[in-house]
Amino acid sequence: MDQKSVFRRVGGLIVISLAVLGVILLRLVEFQLVNGEEYKSQAQSVTNYKFNIPAARGEIVDRYGRALASNAVGYDLVINQLMLTGDVNELVMDLVEILQSCGEEWNDTMPISSPGEGGHYTFTDGDDTSAQNRLAKLKDNIGLQQYATADQVMAKLVERYKLEDYDPQWQRVLAGVRYQMQLEDFSASNSFTLAKDVSNQTVAMVKERSLSLAGAEIIETTHRVYEDGTLLPHYLGSVGSITSEQWWVEDENGNVTTPLKDAGYNMNDLIGQSGVEKYAEDRLRGKEGTQQVSRDKNGVVVGTQMLVDSEPGETVVLTIDKDLQKSLNEQLEALILEMQQTKEPTKGKEVTAGSAVVKDVKTGGILAIANYPSYDLNLYKTNYSEYSSDPNTPLLSRATTGLYAPGSTFKPAVALAGLLSGTVTPQDTVNCTRVYDFYTDYKPVCQQLGPHSGPTNLTEALTHSCNIYFYDVGRRVGLENFDEMANSLGLATKTGFELGESTGNLTHKTDENYGNGLELQAAIGQGNTQVTPIQLATYAATIANKGTRYSTHIVSGYRDSNTGELIEEVEPEVVEQIEDNVGAFDAVEQGMLGAARDSSALRDYPLNIAVKTGSPQRWERDEKGRYSYTNTAVIAYGPVEDPQLAIGIVLEWGGGGSNGLPLVRSIFDSYYYTQSEGLEPESEGVLLP
Repeated sequence: MDQKSVFRRVGGLIVISLAVLGVILLRLVEFQLVNGEEYKSQAQSVTNYKFNIPAARGEIVDRYGRALASNAVGYDLVINQLMLTGDVNELVMDLVEILQSCGEEWNDTMPISSPGEGGHYTFTDGDDTSAQNRLAKLKDNIGLQQYATADQVMAKLVERYKLEDYDPQWQRVLAGVRYQMQLEDFSASNSFTLAKDVSNQTVAMVKERSLSLAGAEIIETTHRVYEDGTLLPHYLGSVGSITSEQWWVEDENGNVTTPLKDAGYNMNDLIGQSGVEKYAEDRLRGKEGTQQVSRDKNGVVVGTQMLVDSEPGETVVLTIDKDLQKSLNEQLEALILEMQQTKEPTKGKEVTAGSAVVKDVKTGGILAIANYPSYDLNLYKTNYSEYSSDPNTPLLSRATTGLYAPGSTFKPAVALAGLLSGTVTPQDTVNCTRVYDFYTDYKPVCQQLGPHSGPTNLTEALTHSCNIYFYDVGRRVGLENFDEMANSLGLATKTGFELGESTGNLTHKTDENYGNGLELQAAIGQGNTQVTPIQLATYAATIANKGTRYSTHIVSGYRDSNTGELIEEVEPEVVEQIEDNVGAFDAVEQGMLGAARDSSALRDYPLNIAVKTGSPQRWERDEKGRYSYTNTAVIAYGPVEDPQLAIGIVLEWGGGGSNGLPLVRSIFDSYYYTQSEGLEPESEGVLLP
């Protein structure tokens, strides 16, 4: 073989060798660099699980940035299926024993009682629709007919969860927890929260026994804290676990959807259930993070990795002044308790409850809103049975849902309707003869608050609350016209309040009991007319603004919880503008100033406050027949030269309008004391106006 052939063969071998080496190198790159992690995972039989990491809930603060609802670090007791190596029933039993010894509650919503005499069970939910739905779902979930008894349900659960070897008491406990785990989709990627916000004693006991409690974890988390649970309980609202009705939503056709799941919630998440907590849920919630846990073929956790960090929710800024709110709560309670002690029967001694709303005239924002009796938001869950059974109904949000006759506080609306329609002028008089005898079949008596009679003009009629004047003006203006004016001013219409409110109603000619007498009574705020205290405050603010009505609101804006940067500001919104080319609002204001100066509570007050009181009479029937009582109603605003505050007050069984005026004085005192402290509302991206 010649030398040339040898070189050709050697060259060919070299080329082939290099090609083979190249293929090997490419495969090594693929194995180690491109798909290295995948092949490594396969080689080690590692399984990755992803868990959601809850985000810290955003705070709720007042207009000066002071916390109303915040978060505190706490601990939840969680069962993690990845860590579970023994029998789940035994683990649950051990954990419940620890919780019982520490006086803790655990996660169990199954509507079945503990075994009674003879070992029999009963259903514990009530007869309302949601309770019946929960029970029906329980039976469906375990494959029983709807006529199944509680004993039959328990027998099925005992069989399903292999509880035959436990005594009846533990069968009920374990079945309840196991069913709750089923409801909440307990799995390797979805841990089950057995107990929330457990005590340090529980934490210590679980950690001490960690070796024998494989699968149990103490997770550090945050829990809602209300610095003063008595401050705004009806409006801050509460957070709570997602209910089955919220999780599974059935439409009228029987189709079931899971909107919260679709929105990224887990079934054991907390969610705003009422008040601002519910209204601003999307802003307060934040964005969950994601953690990955890797476990090998033997079940050993070989690594954890935070894939996505959680982001806290936004801070919700309210229009509330925390100091003024605290003061209003105290003053309203003090007034009612004092009246019970010092007033005469039928003159206010029987006062049982009340509410007051204070608004910022220039923006429509609520500065303070109080109900009496009230409750402590921090004790809501613990004392719910006591609160809900209290005959004085402390859970009732009287300021926004209570409906009351406005009485003589309605008279400025009738006056404005008369003035703006040209029916009357401020100088026109109506002869007050103490009996209005226009109709032959109905002759109401005037019960004005002073000795004045004879020709009465607008200022005198408002100052002394002359019924005859408003009977006559109301009749001439017409029911439809003064109803329309009342609506425009903010009565018997939605104010804009974000957290829900009653609409109320006015008296109409279409009412079943309509007659001449009813129309006259409507003109002085009686008849079928019913409004809320928040509407009274809105009405007062509209008069103060000379016909400009702002939407009433309690949320001022939102800011970033980390940086304080302003995200969104709620701008004042004008929803009604009443044109006044005849000085009607100025004329009404003079009469309301006269009412303040004619009262003992405000006669010597250094600020010019405009007020109108009402003493609406109510008739009800009890076991002994019909009886009557008098409420207290008040509207006020001031100082009239540059109005800052508008106020609406109602006292149930208050005995007459003048009994509410000391509260008006106290509110202005508190407001200007707060202003003297030099606090500045939040603005410029950190603080809001």
